[in-house]
Amino acid sequence: MKKTELLLGAHMSIAGGVHRAIERACSIECTAMQIFVKNNMQWFARPFRREEIKAFREHVQRPELAVVFAHANYLINRAGTNRQFRANSVRALSEELERAHELGVPFIVLHPGAHMNAGEEAGLAKIIAALDRIFARLPKVKTRIALETTAGQGTSLGHTFQHLAEIIGNVRAPERLCVCLDTAHVFAAGHDLTSAAGTQRMFREFDRTIGLRYLAALHLNDSKTARGSRVDRHEHIGKGKIGLEAFRVIMRDRRFRKIPKVLETPKRKDLREDVENMRTLRGL
Repeated sequence: MKKTELLLGAHMSIAGGVHRAIERACSIECTAMQIFVKNNMQWFARPFRREEIKAFREHVQRPELAVVFAHANYLINRAGTNRQFRANSVRALSEELERAHELGVPFIVLHPGAHMNAGEEAGLAKIIAALDRIFARLPKVKTRIALETTAGQGTSLGHTFQHLAEIIGNVRAPERLCVCLDTAHVFAAGHDLTSAAGTQRMFREFDRTIGLRYLAALHLNDSKTARGSRVDRHEHIGKGKIGLEAFRVIMRDRRFRKIPKVLETPKRKDLREDVENMRTLRGL
């Protein structure tokens, strides 16, 4: 496989403007990239100016990236018990979907939410209702929501494939949803990724429960924490508790050739760690 055929990259900072993320990604030969569409720790942001959208969409290096997708901010929780918090979450996610749509981004990755001790059933029902409300409000937005698998820390939902299947199966517009699978998260949630057989077993369960047709992206992260720990801590590829076998399976499986694979591992501004992790993955 040629390097250009491999959809591999990392999450990139938008400091200095969203178009700067393109330059950062291309500087280390990414072919895929994930970004935030605004400050990830703020509820809301001013609308994009026309020139900002143009600078991103028409950037001379934009064609070097085969896939660019987004990640929603970390404050959003549509499953919470606080009414104002849920209202803010609906508004924030709606705005981020619109921003992603303006940038021409195909999907935005979203942590499903945390039920805050109200129970999984109640939490899932709130997520479904909120997604229905958001999709009804934005009928012309083409950007989909990619529900992310989670480690299950605290009361977070999404640590079982059944949680995601229930959301997809009960929203009014399931075609507007897809899934992002995070290797560190599914490992911390209890799946055995330390062997090729365990990794294949996990994907079979995913396909049986959700369906591989919904898989839109892969977050490739090793884990600092043990299998089943339910603690979300990312580590460099091959340096954590997962090891290399799971990543070897993913990098060699033809079913995932057109699925963008993005790192969310710790790094400094020079992006040296991204370069090293991508080198390891390409070598597999």
